[in-house]
Amino acid sequence: MATPLARPTARITPVDAVVARMRALDAALPARDGVAVFNRVYLTVTEEVGRRLTSGAFPDPRAASTLDVRFAERYLAAVDAADEDRRPPACWRPLFQLRRHPGVRPLQFALSGVNAHIGHDLALALVDTCRALGCEPADLEDEFDRVGELLVALEERVREDLMPGPDLLQLADPLTHLLGSWSLERARDAAWAAARALWALRHCTGIAEEFTERLDAAVGFAGRMLLTPLPG
Repeated sequence: MATPLARPTARITPVDAVVARMRALDAALPARDGVAVFNRVYLTVTEEVGRRLTSGAFPDPRAASTLDVRFAERYLAAVDAADEDRRPPACWRPLFQLRRHPGVRPLQFALSGVNAHIGHDLALALVDTCRALGCEPADLEDEFDRVGELLVALEERVREDLMPGPDLLQLADPLTHLLGSWSLERARDAAWAAARALWALRHCTGIAEEFTERLDAAVGFAGRMLLTPLPG
């Protein structure tokens, strides 16, 4: 009797692994939980990056994949820290502390998470990627820009999907005022500058650590402002 041919198995990539972790979080967390709101947003971005990697949209797939995974791992490490009663980075603490506050709206949760991830994690992930690949930040500028373009497009959709409708103008007015003070494009530009600075300081350990701590604290402060409770 002929031996059945083995079916080819799909290769699990590092991006697949972080997507699977985010999907598991999405299934486990209550829908209104602030971390769940951000996780859904970020899952959409990471899935799109995976599709574009498969379709050949990135000139250097290895660099893009490494950056995407190092980036995602920083968010997932913050989730693990909070779950294990350890202190996550300062940029993430407001979201974890206020994730169940009834006066904070879904749009605020989403953008506070984006603020933490872009303002702090992206710069460090870029440096991590340079070390892993033995390259300079300038070598990753195309990948950085392409991922950034996805994030900017997503931010616009998040604002459209999560902004209260016209029947909630009393709420929307202060919400619009609060969120109008933050821009993903400015945060992305600041992350690029921070990554270049950290790379230049990579042999000055003490100064680099102080720079990272101050960046973390500043991004955390902005995140806390984005989560200001609003009247219901």
